[in-house]
Amino acid sequence: MCEADAGTIVCPVCPRHCHLREGALGTCRARRCVGGTVVDDNYGRLTSIAMDPIEKKPIAEWHPGGTVLSVGSYGCNLRCPFCQNWEISQASAEEVPWREVGPEELVALAVEARHRDPRVLGIAYTYNEPLVGWEYVRDTARLAHAASLANVLVSNGCACEPIIDELAPLIDAANIDLKSFSPDFYRTCGGDLEQVKQTIARLAAKPTCHLEVTTLAVTDANDSEAEMDAIATWLADVDPQIVLHVTRFFPRWRMQDRGPTPVARVYRLADVARSHLAHVHVGNC
Repeated sequence: MCEADAGTIVCPVCPRHCHLREGALGTCRARRCVGGTVVDDNYGRLTSIAMDPIEKKPIAEWHPGGTVLSVGSYGCNLRCPFCQNWEISQASAEEVPWREVGPEELVALAVEARHRDPRVLGIAYTYNEPLVGWEYVRDTARLAHAASLANVLVSNGCACEPIIDELAPLIDAANIDLKSFSPDFYRTCGGDLEQVKQTIARLAAKPTCHLEVTTLAVTDANDSEAEMDAIATWLADVDPQIVLHVTRFFPRWRMQDRGPTPVARVYRLADVARSHLAHVHVGNC
């Protein structure tokens, strides 16, 4: 824990450790200092809610053919220039429409959906970065388990160990972004590679959590064979059964200066990863 400056409180959720004065928002735009405590300011404020195939998360090798009630809020602790959901991830409450849905109401919606369609597995916390509002994930996930619903986490993984350790027993399946194996690449996104590796390792060690990982192969940025070899080697050391998605980049948000990743390159990177991992999928091709 970082020591706070005079008159500020340190947010403990991610490696940024924002120092916040009373009333101030963190860099994520989702956490605020209120009454001397940093709270989840986007708690229950949903900007997106939809029924998705589990494969869209992407989760490829856990209950295929199932669907999940996918929900997201606003805010993110990273600033990836290629973000596909930047309209909500880079927004605050004043910049995007949202609807308040408490944990009890959300679980009731998922239960109702399952009654209509037995393929419904549970709830996916996704779209923006769910861990900047991890308390909502925790509270909803507890109620979801009580209702025999599964919990799926789709995250950048850039959260401190106590947060991951508290949520891990509640998460049945997760897909964590491993954006690069370069600390410099992560710094350009405002993230921390070592923290993400810790998240992956902790979830992989949880036998009740099915884990998949996604690497977006960004054209001429992190799409070298050497980098993919390093990623796959490390993942295999953590657990050779981890499922890896190698996904094609398309120009988005602030990264419009290059074309999509060549399809042949994506498939070649997947082949490199398969020299270490048994379960490798390609995406966006």
